[in-house]
Amino acid sequence: MRILIVDDNPTNVIIIREILKKEEYRNFITASSAKEMLDLLGITAKSGEMRTRSSGIDLILLDMMMPEMDGIEACRVVQQYEHLKDIPIIMVTAVGDSKKLAEALDAGAVDYVTKPINKVELMARIRLALRLKQEKDWHKERDQHIQDELKLAALVQNAVLSLPLEEEDFKVHAIYQPSFELAGDLYAWYSLGDGRYGVVLLDMMGHGISSSLFCMFIASVLKDTVTTYVEPEKVVQELNRRFNQLHIEKQLVQYYFTAIYLVIDTRLKRIDYVNAGHPPGLFFEGTAKKPVLLESNCHPVGLFDRMDVQPQSLTYEEEGHLALYTDGLLELVGGEQEEQLDFLIGHLNGEHHWQEQSMLEAFFKEDAKKEREDDKCLVWISLMKGNDKE
Repeated sequence: MRILIVDDNPTNVIIIREILKKEEYRNFITASSAKEMLDLLGITAKSGEMRTRSSGIDLILLDMMMPEMDGIEACRVVQQYEHLKDIPIIMVTAVGDSKKLAEALDAGAVDYVTKPINKVELMARIRLALRLKQEKDWHKERDQHIQDELKLAALVQNAVLSLPLEEEDFKVHAIYQPSFELAGDLYAWYSLGDGRYGVVLLDMMGHGISSSLFCMFIASVLKDTVTTYVEPEKVVQELNRRFNQLHIEKQLVQYYFTAIYLVIDTRLKRIDYVNAGHPPGLFFEGTAKKPVLLESNCHPVGLFDRMDVQPQSLTYEEEGHLALYTDGLLELVGGEQEEQLDFLIGHLNGEHHWQEQSMLEAFFKEDAKKEREDDKCLVWISLMKGNDKE
């Protein structure tokens, strides 16, 4: 433990040093002014610029009344720096003014002792402050470890998402912006042979670790389910069966997910789909400004043991594109769903080719002042002529 003693009176410094020595605290340094203290901490006092990192100081005993800069002002300066603000500061003062003491505590000091210094009182306050700092440091290290683990888990989760696919007549891309390190949206697509493709987008209820784990479970069974069952109603029913196999005792929350699953046949120019409680997909064909809505036709997956599913179909003749999304995009605009859909349609119609930059600007720009409340995901499927090449 390293202690910094800050006092412009050499006698006070000597007294504190001797008290510390007798209590077997020998790792300490001294400063005769607030400016010197800030220099030791790596702060240029006049500009507030950081020159170096912290010098490993665990506790500061800071005199309140000093020339040029008093202890209260110095304390405020230290609190401005994230990596220094957790260093406990104990004010050493001859001032008995309760308002001044309250001001010092408001400035960031954790405690105070009064002059003349009482040895027992000083050591009790030092031990308490150091113990609290040790606990805080332990929590910070644990939190950092958890954050590192979450980042690694996010990389793993991101790795199961499908990569962009570009064929002559079928192209699919996606943008995904989770609200937390781990999230509950999942998209995937698979070639089913003979010009057919299966595309799925789902949104797990909730956020964070629990939702992401459920999502990873679905990801683990998704490819086998899609390639084995193929047809939309059978795939959704099988996912419901698999999901309900996760019997979790004393589960307080009913987990489920919304999903839209499509089988696109580029030879027959046909789209078969099931929408299980998901926001409506949008299909734009030719020059049409208004899309066909692929609306929900059954309840979300995981709510009940059985699902009665009635798949829907549509055909197309001209080039077009499908836009699938999670409700995080709808929530960018307030109001009723009709107003939210109008907002999306206004940005998603037009060119059938994927335009990543315009989509990023429209839906995925970061707002430093606004905390993301939900995951945002957009899947874009371009249905082109067979001889179309980029």
